[in-house]
Amino acid sequence: MTSLRIDRRDPDGRVALLTLDRPERRNALDRGLRRDLWEALRALDADDATAAIVLTGADPAFCAGVDLTELADTAADDGPGLSPPVPELRTPLIGAVNGPAVTGGLEVALRCDFLVASERARFADTHVRVGVQPTWGLTTLLPAAVGIRLAVQMSLTGEYLDAARALAAGLVNLVVPHPDLLPTALGLAASIAQSDAGTVAYLKQTYREAAELPPAEAMVLERARGAAWLRGLSDRRRLVENRHAVIEHGRRQQATRHDTPLAAPPPLTEHTQ
Repeated sequence: MTSLRIDRRDPDGRVALLTLDRPERRNALDRGLRRDLWEALRALDADDATAAIVLTGADPAFCAGVDLTELADTAADDGPGLSPPVPELRTPLIGAVNGPAVTGGLEVALRCDFLVASERARFADTHVRVGVQPTWGLTTLLPAAVGIRLAVQMSLTGEYLDAARALAAGLVNLVVPHPDLLPTALGLAASIAQSDAGTVAYLKQTYREAAELPPAEAMVLERARGAAWLRGLSDRRRLVENRHAVIEHGRRQQATRHDTPLAAPPPLTEHTQ
């Protein structure tokens, strides 16, 4: 019996919802769930019909990390492995953090492209309290998200960040009431699905490569990749058609927010930089 649920939650079937489903173990990642998550993400990424993926957990937790009960009963050379259960993906991956995301669960969240959090979300790195070392990218991804000083503080103390502080630190993009979590995350995924999938994947790859370079080199990379993309376009007239679609999308979006003054500060629940 699998501990991973896979659903299609939009009319066109272009958005996939993955749910870690071991609520009795706070969605801890045993060997089977790690394997199923990896394989499901790889399969969805290879499916041209999938434009975006949302990853969440069955309440009350997002993910408690590696299943320590299984790990304690496993030989040292047959542990959880050095490879994270989330592969590199072309398809955008949105984390919908519904509750605590702890240690390996925090690492899974960090491997998402961006995060929407419920007011019940909490984040902690408890590697040192458990007595293990991270191997899924935490020491790179956490400082990139919150800065080196807060990352070191989180790792050495094992203390939790609540949703509000995670928002202020830049770890999450939005904090919403718990009932609104999945509708918000799925709505963002549907918005991504309205764009050209190839363009989305190419830009995501540019972000990934640029993040590994000094700023000056990253700008050179962006110019080179942008020029290469433009040279590869078979029909540039579509750019004009796309522009009209963008204008209409902006008008529709503004119409749904007609009660928000343009000069108003950003909502308290939205992180901006």
